[in-house]
Amino acid sequence: MGKLTALQVTNAKNRGLYGDGDGLYLQVSANGAKSWVFRYRVGTKLRNHGLGSASLVTLAEARDKAFACRKMRLNGIDPIEAKKQERITSALEEAKAITFADCAQKYIEAHKAGWKNAKHAEQWTRTLETYVYPAFGKLPVADVDVALVLKAIEPIWKTKSETAARTRGRIENILDFAKARGYRTGENPARWKGNLQHMLPARSKVKKVVHHPALPYAEMPDFWTSLKKQPGTAAEALQFTILTAARTGEALGATWEEIDLENAVWTVPVERMKAGEEHRVPLAPEAVKLLRKLKKQRTNGYVFLGAKKDSPLSNMSMLMVLRRMKREDIKVHGFRSTFRDWAAEKTDTPREVAEQALAHTLSDKVEAAYRRSDLFEKRKALMEEWAAYCGKKA
Repeated sequence: MGKLTALQVTNAKNRGLYGDGDGLYLQVSANGAKSWVFRYRVGTKLRNHGLGSASLVTLAEARDKAFACRKMRLNGIDPIEAKKQERITSALEEAKAITFADCAQKYIEAHKAGWKNAKHAEQWTRTLETYVYPAFGKLPVADVDVALVLKAIEPIWKTKSETAARTRGRIENILDFAKARGYRTGENPARWKGNLQHMLPARSKVKKVVHHPALPYAEMPDFWTSLKKQPGTAAEALQFTILTAARTGEALGATWEEIDLENAVWTVPVERMKAGEEHRVPLAPEAVKLLRKLKKQRTNGYVFLGAKKDSPLSNMSMLMVLRRMKREDIKVHGFRSTFRDWAAEKTDTPREVAEQALAHTLSDKVEAAYRRSDLFEKRKALMEEWAAYCGKKA
């Protein structure tokens, strides 16, 4: 070593290798770029290990790097393989430092395109922010253990069993994702079977069946009269929800592209339906009248626009209407039960028509297989009768 000088390095212009000795070479490319290379053999194979650009690494520094490489060779270490392993180790350490919250966001981004409901990602995020992130969101995902999982779900396991179980499942999915991505190793601490089942009581033993409090159908006309007096978009959304017997999310997510006012049909796309099937909803004259009024204000986007730009009303909006009416004894989802009870008690509507109006999936697989029609015309008559009943005192 020591054949080259700093001046020779500066003046080298022609393409080629300029040896300094002991395996160190200055490499000049066709375009004049200069870099340092350590050349050595592994068996009969000649290998070139880059030591950096000559514009950044001085001759003296290149000699130090080459000296370190020769010591590796003396110890039977391949410098190129050692560098690869160093990068892998560094990448693993960096990956393991990713927080649970960061990993959760990566999971949601990776899966939300496959979720049928666009609001599913929002629900995941809200659950994690409420129950999980306060417990270990900022900790490395590699460090999440059973104690931390319990810290997140145990406080709500008996009081909000369904939410707790859903949260546990989401933690488990995220940790499986983290392991597959190389962010963590070992068993999944959120796994139920053979793990948390020994530390928490089964949901069946703590779960309480909760029925959505529903308005008795006999009170609907008086309630409707009061509801019509309520101002604001949320009150109009509640009217629409009742008239269509729709689920809250389906009604609030309605867009003008789904509404056909000329034919009085609202077509809810498959990705927004719980059953995963497109659902045509016949619109009674009262519903059409309400929609025509709203369309004078806006003709695209969401029918019931929320406070945030280009976003629908929140799930709480209609509940707040009920609170203003001092009807905290009932829930929005309960109006579907009101409709179903009314159809059973006050009409001669066949069961399958009423169930189809609620977009319920048939439990009888044989019946479901033979059904070819969505019974639209029969449902149209039923929804018109329902609207008339609601407004008979209005």
